[in-house]
Amino acid sequence: MSELLACMSRRRFGLTLCGLPLAARFPLPAADLENGPWSEPAVVEKVYLSAPQVHWPRPTLDVQKEVAGVDQQLAEVERKHAASFRFTGGKLLTRGDEIESWAKGLGDVDALLIIPISTPSVSIAAVLDAAGAPGLVFSRPFAGHHWSGVAGMRKAGRRVDVLATSSYGDFDVYAPVFRTMHHLRKSKILVGAENTARYQALTGGFTKQYGTSFGYFSYDDLKAEFAAADPGQAQREADRFTRGALKVVEPSPGEIRDALRFYLAVQKMMVREKANAFTVDCFPGLLARKMPAYPCIAWSHLNDRGLYGVCEGDIRSTMTQMLVTSHTGMPGFVSDPVFDVSRNEVIHAHCVAATKMGGIQGPGSPYIVRSHLETNEGAVLQVLMPSGRTITVGEFADPRKFLVSTAEVTGTTAEVSGTPDADGGCRSKIRTRVSDAQKWLENYSSGLHRVIFYGDHVAAIERMGRLMGFEVVREI
Repeated sequence: MSELLACMSRRRFGLTLCGLPLAARFPLPAADLENGPWSEPAVVEKVYLSAPQVHWPRPTLDVQKEVAGVDQQLAEVERKHAASFRFTGGKLLTRGDEIESWAKGLGDVDALLIIPISTPSVSIAAVLDAAGAPGLVFSRPFAGHHWSGVAGMRKAGRRVDVLATSSYGDFDVYAPVFRTMHHLRKSKILVGAENTARYQALTGGFTKQYGTSFGYFSYDDLKAEFAAADPGQAQREADRFTRGALKVVEPSPGEIRDALRFYLAVQKMMVREKANAFTVDCFPGLLARKMPAYPCIAWSHLNDRGLYGVCEGDIRSTMTQMLVTSHTGMPGFVSDPVFDVSRNEVIHAHCVAATKMGGIQGPGSPYIVRSHLETNEGAVLQVLMPSGRTITVGEFADPRKFLVSTAEVTGTTAEVSGTPDADGGCRSKIRTRVSDAQKWLENYSSGLHRVIFYGDHVAAIERMGRLMGFEVVREI
C-alpha cells in the first residue's frame, strides 16, 4: 500500500479530523455571505389563461371553479418547496387586451407559471413577450393542446418549458430550477485582473442572459485588503487548517498563514461588495509578484461553503459553477483535462479543489497541504476525492451555449501518476473513463477548462437550458 493511501486508514482518518464537516475543523467567519439575496426563495408569478367562451375540455366548464381547484393544489406545492420558491399573482386572463395591464403590474419576478384552463385561451407567446420573463407552462390533461406550441416558441428565442402532467408532484424537479434562476439573477461576481476591461463583453453577455452582476478590482485593491487582515486571526485559522490535514509537505508555516490571511481578506471584500463569487487572473499576478498570497486555499473553502472561488479569472467556469452548484448542492472542480485515448480515459487535474465534492452538506474528503505544483510555492489542498462515482463535466461555451458530458471516476490522486504523491500535473486529480475519448478529443472546443460535479446532472442542466434560454450540447 502506498504511503498516501496508508494515510487514509480508518484510525488515521479519524485522528486527522478529515471526516468532519469543514465547519468543525475550520470555523468560518462572515456567515452573512451565505445569507445574501441570492439565497432567498425565487418569486414565481402564476397566471391563468382562458377565454370568454370555452370549447375544450367542454363548453360548460366552470372556469372560476377550475382555477380555484388548481390554486388549492399549487398552494400545497408552494408549502412543500417554501425554501426554493414562492408564488405570487394568480390572475385569470381571458382576453388579449388584458395582457399589457397585467404585465405592467408585475413585480420583481424570476419566472412565470402559465396555466391554461381551456381552449381557446389567451396566447402564451404574447404573455411571455409582455412579461419578459421565463415561463413554465403547466399543461394538465384536457386543459388544451397548448403544449404543442412550446417547442416552437423556444426555437423562436423564448425562454419556456412545459410540464404536461396530472401529478403536482412533478413540480419537484422544477423547484431547484426556480431557485437557480433567482440565484443567478441576484448573484455578484468579483473579478480581479490587471486589465478588467477585456472581460466586460463576456460579463455583459451573462448579465443580459441571467441578470448576474459583476464588480471589478485590481491587484492593488487585493493587496490593501490583505494588509488590513488580522495576522493573528490568520495564524489561528492556519493552525486549525493544518491540524485537519493528513500531512503538510512543502509549504512553510508562513505560506499557510498567508493563504488563510488571503481568505480573510477575500471574505471582507465579498461582504462589503455584497458578492458571493470571486475570481482572479491569478497566474500573471503571482508571477509578477503582484498577488499577496496564493488564493487556492481560499477558493477551496469558499466552494465548500456553497460560495464560489474560481481560478484564473475564468468567467465561464465561474458561471458554470454557479449554475450547477446552486441547483445540486455540489461544488465544482475546475479542471485542466488530460486525454489518454489508449485507455479511453480523461484525467482531470487542478491545484484548487473543494473537499466537499460529494455535497456541501456532507463531510469533507481527506487532504494534504502542498505547494502550487507549477511554481512550487504557496499552499494548496491536494484533495483525495471520491472514486467509483459518476461525474458531470460541464462548461459554458458562451452565455447561451453549455457543453456537457458524463464520466466514471476510476481513480483519485494517488493512482493517477502511479507514485505516492502523484507529482505529475496539478495537485488534485481524478482519472475518469468516458464513452469515447477520441471523439471528444477531435471535437474539443471552447478553451481548456471544464468543471467537474459529482453525480449525473445532465437532465437537470437540459431542463434549466429550456427554461433559462441556453442550448445544451453533449460533447460525447
